[in-house]
This record gives sequence, C-alpha cells and structure tokens, in this order.
Amino acid sequence: MSGKDEAMSAEATRRNAVKVLFVDDEFIEFRSLKKKIADLSEPRVDVEYSQSIGDALDKVKASRFDLILLDNRLLPNADFRETVPELRGIGYTGPIGVISTDISGNYFQEFPDYGVDFRIGKDEIDVQTLQHIIREYVTYDVPDFWKDDYSA
Repeated sequence: MSGKDEAMSAEATRRNAVKVLFVDDEFIEFRSLKKKIADLSEPRVDVEYSQSIGDALDKVKASRFDLILLDNRLLPNADFRETVPELRGIGYTGPIGVISTDISGNYFQEFPDYGVDFRIGKDEIDVQTLQHIIREYVTYDVPDFWKDDYSA
C-alpha cells in the first residue's frame, strides 16, 4: 500500500470511529479509560484527551466529536454547572456526559438544566457501559422492520 493509500485508509478509519473527547484534569483517568476502550471491539472508538475546559473548547471548535465525557470538577471552574454551558455556548450540540467519583450530590439532579445528557460514576465505567452510552446517545439503529416506514 502506498503512503497516499495508507493516509486515505487511516482517514476512512477515523471517519467510521466514534470520536470521544475525554475532559479530566487527571491524566491517570484518561489512561484508565483508554485501557477500557481497548477492550471495546464494536463500535470502534477514537478518544482524545483534554486536561482543561479551555483546551476542550479549542478542540471542539477545531474538530467534530460524537460524545464528550466531562469530569465534574475542573479547575478553575467549579463543576459541570459552569463547564457544560461553555461547551454548549460554542455550539456543541452532541451528547455530554458528566463523570465523577461521587454523583450523589443533590445538585446532580439539576444536570438537564445545564445541557448535560447523562451522569455516571467513574467506578461504573466499563466496556458494557461504554457500549450502552454510545448506542444510546451517539448511534441509534432503527429496527429493520421500521426501515420501510422511513425509506419512502
């Protein structure tokens, strides 16, 4: 395969993968997620890392992401009630999930008011959970027997 063919193949692969932006100020959390995603065979996931909301905003402006997983607390912002509106404010309309070590706080009940699609504890993230999140929030396949209704 020539260099040009390899580049085209790599681009096609990236287009077919689910693009996830993982935003957390602790790099070790990203490494943990990468290991879990490595066990995910379907769908393919391409995950990028941002250590701050500022970096995440720059990446979202520059590229398309199918899903954002956002740590609840990012310095200097207090929590998702400040960071998620910033992401929505630059035009990101895809799903945003807030992840946290502890999601039991009463203010988590307000998450829909701030543009958050779902919340999940960091200890709950595994391969099956990631597959469910992607199927639920990123891709939805209409059952085959419904397709005739939508193809007319």
